[in-house]
Amino acid sequence: MHERAQLGRRGEDIAAAFLERQGYTLLERNYRWRKGEIDVIAAKEATIAFVEVKTRRNLDYGLPSEAVTYSKQQKIRATALHYLQEQDRYYQILSFDVIEVLVQEGKARVRWLPHCF
Repeated sequence: MHERAQLGRRGEDIAAAFLERQGYTLLERNYRWRKGEIDVIAAKEATIAFVEVKTRRNLDYGLPSEAVTYSKQQKIRATALHYLQEQDRYYQILSFDVIEVLVQEGKARVRWLPHCF
């Protein structure tokens, strides 16, 4: 696996564990549909969170969340709608979140941006 892909996978693992510690149940990871992909889908009570995970080693190119462009947000929304249409369960609250993971010197720092788009 390419080094960048490994970093991304590690960030997703860290983000998924973080959400579980917050009381969320993981429903899907790397949910793919022809119009897009969602890194993590998790639920807590009546809330379903569609989470984009951005992992970086440094801030040379800005905050990781800045990479979640309007176009990316639209793809996530469309993919989320497709996911919901496949489900038998109704969720009252939809949350579109970003989790930033900054990995430096073997340590990870997590920043959760709930309901950010």
